[in-house]
Amino acid sequence: MARELTLHRRAARSGEAKSAVLFLHGYGADGADLLGLADPLGEYMPDTVFLAPDAPERCAGNPMGYQWFCIPWLDGCSEEAAAEGLELAALDVDALVGRVLEEEGITPEKLIVFGFSQGTMMALHVLPARAEPVAGIVAVSGRLLEPERLGQRVRVRPPVLLVHGDQDEMVPIRYFQEAGNALQEAGFDVYAHVMKGTGHGIAQDGLSVALVFMAERLGIALPRE
Repeated sequence: MARELTLHRRAARSGEAKSAVLFLHGYGADGADLLGLADPLGEYMPDTVFLAPDAPERCAGNPMGYQWFCIPWLDGCSEEAAAEGLELAALDVDALVGRVLEEEGITPEKLIVFGFSQGTMMALHVLPARAEPVAGIVAVSGRLLEPERLGQRVRVRPPVLLVHGDQDEMVPIRYFQEAGNALQEAGFDVYAHVMKGTGHGIAQDGLSVALVFMAERLGIALPRE
């Protein structure tokens, strides 16, 4: 049974939400960590509501933050505990997507899921297994879990933007390449951007590419430079 997650919300600037971006934060962070991106993005996406849950568990490696599931090489939990936590969190994210669609009164093609690090892992694990595709997935500084099983789990193929720093020591860039190859082989439309000189974070160029990707999928006209 899915756990109900605490959901932080930033209303659409126009006062009318025609689309939504759902942020999934990384290990040891919380919803507020990514919700701050609503400030620069909302300027160009005035009819978009931004939402960000706190993950379901207190983080073993950072008790001030949250985790979607434990990570053996960071907090010493077992592989079995990590696998069980992943599947429980997958139920949570799947239910959360349904909740957001219902509460915001939008259809899946008006929802973008934007993950960072462990949040990217959740997005790439859950969204392809849902019955209806969302507008797109922005997958930053993460990885595709169990790429060899992707073909068995896929029900839909929303477009995916992969963004990664070439100096990322937490999640090495080889996982960016691995995810891209597996997703393309499974029939996904994959877009990719490497943030030069960037570690485990979101640089301005990465956010700009994400904005263009999201706007195109949501039918938002961006101002020409």
